[in-house]
Amino acid sequence: MKTDMITFDEKNQVFNLSNDYISYIFSVEEGKTLAHLYFGKKIRNYHGNLQYPRISRSFSANLPGSKDKTFSRDTLPKEYSSAGEGDFRTPAAVVKNENGAYASFLTYKSYQIINGKPKMQELPASFVDNTEDAQTLIIVLEDKISKLEFDLSYTIFRKYPIIVRSVKVRNMGNKTVFLNKVSSMQLDFVDKKFESITLPGAHMNERNIERNPLHHGLAVYSSNRGVSSPQMNPFIALVDKNTNEFSGEVYGFSLVYSGNHKIELEEDQINQVRLNMGINDYNFSWKLAPEESFQTPEIIMVHSNDGLNGMSQSFHHFIDENIITSKFKNSERPILINNWEATYFDFTEEKLLQLVKKAKDLGIEMFVLDDGWFGHRNDSRSSLGDWTVNTKKFPKGLIHFAKIVHGQGMQFGLWFEPEMISHDSELYKKHPDYLMHVPGRVPSPSRHQYVLDLGRKEVRDEVFNQLDKILSSGQIDYVKWDMNRHLTDIFQADLPADQQGETYHRYVLGLYNLLDRITSKYDNILFESCSSGGGRFDLGMSYYMPQTWTSDNTDAVARMKIQYGTSLIYPTNMIGAHVSVSPNEQTGRLVPLDTRYLVAMSGVLGYELDLTKLSPLESKKIKRQISSYKKFRNLIQFGDFYRLKSPFDTNQAAWNFVSKDQKEALVFSFNVLSDAQPIFTETKMYGLNPDVDYKDQDSGKVFGGDELMEMGFYDEIAKHDFIGKMRYFKAI
Repeated sequence: MKTDMITFDEKNQVFNLSNDYISYIFSVEEGKTLAHLYFGKKIRNYHGNLQYPRISRSFSANLPGSKDKTFSRDTLPKEYSSAGEGDFRTPAAVVKNENGAYASFLTYKSYQIINGKPKMQELPASFVDNTEDAQTLIIVLEDKISKLEFDLSYTIFRKYPIIVRSVKVRNMGNKTVFLNKVSSMQLDFVDKKFESITLPGAHMNERNIERNPLHHGLAVYSSNRGVSSPQMNPFIALVDKNTNEFSGEVYGFSLVYSGNHKIELEEDQINQVRLNMGINDYNFSWKLAPEESFQTPEIIMVHSNDGLNGMSQSFHHFIDENIITSKFKNSERPILINNWEATYFDFTEEKLLQLVKKAKDLGIEMFVLDDGWFGHRNDSRSSLGDWTVNTKKFPKGLIHFAKIVHGQGMQFGLWFEPEMISHDSELYKKHPDYLMHVPGRVPSPSRHQYVLDLGRKEVRDEVFNQLDKILSSGQIDYVKWDMNRHLTDIFQADLPADQQGETYHRYVLGLYNLLDRITSKYDNILFESCSSGGGRFDLGMSYYMPQTWTSDNTDAVARMKIQYGTSLIYPTNMIGAHVSVSPNEQTGRLVPLDTRYLVAMSGVLGYELDLTKLSPLESKKIKRQISSYKKFRNLIQFGDFYRLKSPFDTNQAAWNFVSKDQKEALVFSFNVLSDAQPIFTETKMYGLNPDVDYKDQDSGKVFGGDELMEMGFYDEIAKHDFIGKMRYFKAI
């Protein structure tokens, strides 16, 4: 068994995590302080040349009882820090002791090296199927007064430039403490002139790429909405100022968590940089009694010397192989028709069957029934929590309808919003206390709905049992799991007053528990995550559900940016993308059908429009589109994806897909707005074999892989807006 990726130099007290791509090195220094040394491109051997210089810094605290003014935890790059240890930078952890003091002093105690990766309890996390593919180092830091122990977990994977980190806090003392903040990781840098890349956004405008230089002081990127949110994805990249898609150094970080998160980026008075990342400490407090422990979610840390595309490739491959647990992760995803924008709430079984028949004729493989099939729901005001069939719409029952769909040779999918409840529901009449609310206060509605208190087992059991009755029919092939509001009125009814700071996190743990039960029992169902589109697009949800509805905005021009930003972290086979009507329902924009298709086919293709209203020409085109996508589906969903031109920076967008063996490639190029005096532009491909010739399957012309990557080709000029072009190359 190979156990060569983690070593400990006993003499010099240096830990080294290295594979063929990266090294991560830290040491134990004065005062048993765990000091960070290096994270980056692989180092063959470390010879002690980066011991932090000793110098006296004014106003910096020194070690307790020490007369040495040249060593201070205030400036030393560390692996983890806590409030109360003389480090005035933003701490990774804040502990409130029983006497009210916010004081901890973490010192190195011990280490353990484990082959493989231990399974994390209660939280989704990365995994390995073969213990030889990873090694895990667990460093124990202790506070000798309170007897708190912090287990810092580091896993290095043999095949990736990736380190996975998390923290477990264990109370080994005899007094209760409160954890007011526990970051999943801290990383300190010296002599780095970084820029940050984050993914802010909004509903229908998710995951914009925002790049900013660092400044002295503290920058915070966070969500306190109870979910990972469209407002700020739980991701950050730190890059050199000259880093682009194809070259330059990148550090990428993504949190495996679906709740409140916080990223803190601080540049101190001597230009050093600290990154903290983990659960948001907003209204957070965790009561930790003796012998209890608290586990933080994981962070995936990627290093790339090949620019942002290099970072993304590592994320994509790792997520596909080591995050997603669904057996569908290696399966081609079906082309679907969703009835939402075709009918909204206004449908009958007869109306839906017309859509089904048309979809079958076009070659669509799955029919997905969206909101409005349950309770007495004809608008957004009622029935959430009542997962029973609306017999007025389905007089013979939903299963009867599903069997008709199956009889047409198509799969059947169904929409749920299991985390929500309506006042106008039978569930609320029976259990009004299941609604999350603060006693004595009127809860706030959003979209006429309220949040179920999923931190409570009896509430989760109610939801599970209702869904189980429907899914046990064996007629459901796909579930779209939606969440259309964020958390307010934060209170968990079965917790005492001194534990209400746990409510946000317990909601997420309850959700994960429910998802684990449902997806484990129904592993034959393809689950898609949704939160008013991409409002909960994160690796926590991806662990259970291999694809995500990317945005409620189906406008192809807007989707160029949304999908481009999403691809920084998430692989193409996670990105749900639909062709919708023109003018678009969200923006009113008129976009050619061909362009709508090219953008949507760059993810998991679906359609979301009234197929019965298509013209003969549109029907013919869509039938060809579906046939074309089936031909390229494996390449798009499982090939390597490279961004070429950013729609955030130019009037254009471009990307390409390359098969794993580099024998096939698809390249997409788009021009957003036309110009009376157009500028000639080129698109250069990426990821091809430079020594192989490729044939353009449309023109029959042959080009070298080096030509296509170094010289490229001129983009087409057209006198109308929103044009797109796809080219298909095969190696000869």
